Amino acid sequence: MEPGGPVWAVVVAAGSGERFGARKQYAALADRRVLDWSLAAARRSTDGVVLVVPPDRAGDDEPVDAVVTGGATRSASVRAGLAAVPPDAAVVVVHDAARPAASAALFEAVIAAVRAGADGAVPGVPVVDTIKRVHDGRVVETLDRRELVAVQTPQAFRASVLRAAHAGGGDATDDGALVESAGGRVVIVPGDPDNVKVTSRADLDRLAAVVA
Repeated sequence: MEPGGPVWAVVVAAGSGERFGARKQYAALADRRVLDWSLAAARRSTDGVVLVVPPDRAGDDEPVDAVVTGGATRSASVRAGLAAVPPDAAVVVVHDAARPAASAALFEAVIAAVRAGADGAVPGVPVVDTIKRVHDGRVVETLDRRELVAVQTPQAFRASVLRAAHAGGGDATDDGALVESAGGRVVIVPGDPDNVKVTSRADLDRLAAVVA
């Protein structure tokens, strides 16, 4: 399938929120749940949305095309969502529900990069801190931050490439890593510093001003 076909989104909302102390995707943000902001951006930019949720939320009525139960890891949850994406989808966008400030423009930017020929496209923002690689508490190397970016979601991929990358059942912290490992060409598009991932209660306070 050529990348000019339908675009579907898999929104991953199956996390337990251990660091947050609760399921952050269901926390209140302004007048909605964190999850609702992420779904709204995905719906504006794609032809269909699959939502991946914890097992006890599988029966919830959500404004999406399909609700599926997630797995034990993030990658397993993405695979569960992929299984519900129609086979004629040309591009699949994977987005973490915990990034509620992702704009429709950011979705469209990663989709456009895949339409233009990339196997995958991920948003990245420059790293401003000095990054050191350590081992057993000792600095091994100071990395050149000019070559580093902090990666966000949404991430877009050719559907066939993403399915193939997940076929081996591997795990990674993002889907770009799986596609890279499978030999795919993944490009960076400019990310958004306001596209913060909710990891603490303080993040909700910051994001309340952003989404407003």
